[in-house]
Amino acid sequence: MKFSFVAVVGLALAASPAAFFSAKAAESPHATRAVRVSVDGRAVSRAIADRASGALKDFYASRHNRPLWADDGIIGTSAQVFLRILDEAALDGLKPSRYRPDRIREMIANADSGNAEDVARAEVSLSKAFARYVRDVRRVKSGVGVEFADRSLQPGKLDYARILRAAAHVRSFDRYLKSMGWMSPHYVEVRDMLRTARTQGLDPHVIETIRLNLERTRYLPAPSVRHVVVDAGSARLWYYQAGEQAGTMRVVVGAKETQTPLLVGSLNYAVLNPYWNVPDYLVRNNVAAKILAGRTLASMHMEALSDWSATPARLDPAVINWRAVASGEHDLRVRELPGPHNSMGRIKFIFPNDHGIYLHDTPNRDLFAKDDRHLSNGCIRLEKAWVLGRWMMGKSLEDQAKGAGTEKAVPMTASVPVYLTYVTVTRDKKGRVVVRPDIYGLDQSKR
Repeated sequence: MKFSFVAVVGLALAASPAAFFSAKAAESPHATRAVRVSVDGRAVSRAIADRASGALKDFYASRHNRPLWADDGIIGTSAQVFLRILDEAALDGLKPSRYRPDRIREMIANADSGNAEDVARAEVSLSKAFARYVRDVRRVKSGVGVEFADRSLQPGKLDYARILRAAAHVRSFDRYLKSMGWMSPHYVEVRDMLRTARTQGLDPHVIETIRLNLERTRYLPAPSVRHVVVDAGSARLWYYQAGEQAGTMRVVVGAKETQTPLLVGSLNYAVLNPYWNVPDYLVRNNVAAKILAGRTLASMHMEALSDWSATPARLDPAVINWRAVASGEHDLRVRELPGPHNSMGRIKFIFPNDHGIYLHDTPNRDLFAKDDRHLSNGCIRLEKAWVLGRWMMGKSLEDQAKGAGTEKAVPMTASVPVYLTYVTVTRDKKGRVVVRPDIYGLDQSKR
């Protein structure tokens, strides 16, 4: 009884994907080639050139019509990995039938005969389905609630050729497919949780919560893009470069009353020894109340200013009507002076946005030991601000901060995108899907 190479691959994947890939790694090249049919590579390239059209034709022409999926005329295991992803496209909120995985399987089986036309037909169909799927899964749905402070970072409709060129230039196409490298690792993780939850038959409300979280990770970029991710759900930060996670750290994020928003922007400069402009509500409810109770601005390392211009005049605290400030009848600009006591710490990173959100250092190091770190006024306090700064700036800024006691802006050589999101699902130590407390109430508001 004769089994084709593709049929054997399909059976092995259906039985155990992990075992199959381990077995393939152990095979010798001679064992693999024993079942292959000789195919004229030039004939396959000519057939691809004839069959591809539009953006696919441009993509293949840019690589002299070399196949992406076929190796020595045989459609390999990468195709099977991708087809399994298509089979599960419902996890992404997509219809598997849109990509015709069963029809592609038939084409792959026909291509095993060694006919160049059949190989080209399977090759082009795989690329078309792949480009369509990646474009669809990258599309951010409405109602997520994310704001793009830098509109250039807002996802647009991806071109098929661009999608395929990105896939063709990765170090390992197999690894790219297995890790869904066109998506954020956070999306892939939540997608895997959804699969687990459906398999275990978890409560429908849990499954719906996972789906909400999936949408809040869909707009995050692939790890090939240099960027920072802050998750307000877990109060943690990650940064990525060249397809890899470059680092992670704990952060302190907004409290329930002062939430860290879902926001996307571009970090473009750092400020050493920053001032902190105290928010109006804190001036009313905190600073003014302490002054009326007997404290002084000097004891709080603060000063009052005449206005919000670049060159304000300092005000004498003794002539300020603090009762009017406390009642809200009078707005007053108050800022905290630079130094080790400053709430911003010794460095803050700026990305322009209407919410006044920064990433910054903090003198309150004990907060990072807490399990619940929803404690800030909305900004993100960094456990390792200098480490993140070195990664973004390509140099250490700590010595510069020590050498100067006044505020100093340091521009970045290249801006770094930052993505703020909110994920409330995770896994426990036994691998079970669990839902974190919904501090911001975003899971409930969408139901």
